Amino acid sequence: MDKSEIIQLPKILDHRGNLTVIEGLKNVPFEIVRVFWIYDVPGGETRGGHAYKTSEEFIVALSGSFDVILDDGRKRTLHALNRSYCGLYVPACTWRQMENFSTNSLALVLSSTFFKEQDYIRDYNVYLSALGS
Repeated sequence: MDKSEIIQLPKILDHRGNLTVIEGLKNVPFEIVRVFWIYDVPGGETRGGHAYKTSEEFIVALSGSFDVILDDGRKRTLHALNRSYCGLYVPACTWRQMENFSTNSLALVLSSTFFKEQDYIRDYNVYLSALGS
């Protein structure tokens, strides 16, 4: 899979409360190696602002809402995440930024790799150069 997309996750309805499952290589198109979450983001702040050379991600708004802006060097797309049963697949070599966090929002991020600082591209002009743009 080489394009970003919103993936709807299974939603198991129950009068006692709903349940959603995420399974690597089933609902998410990669093996899940690392999991982290972003929370308590102050109003007006942004997160991300980088690309990964090899890492893929799957981002879910477990609570609240936020926007994810993706840029592949040719076009930018905005994805509003606000449902805990939908996630955004972000392929490697995609610039990403998260903004407009609602109060008490919780972003769950699943990653295909362990943390490696050398996998990050943190300068947008370097990113464009790496793409050949």
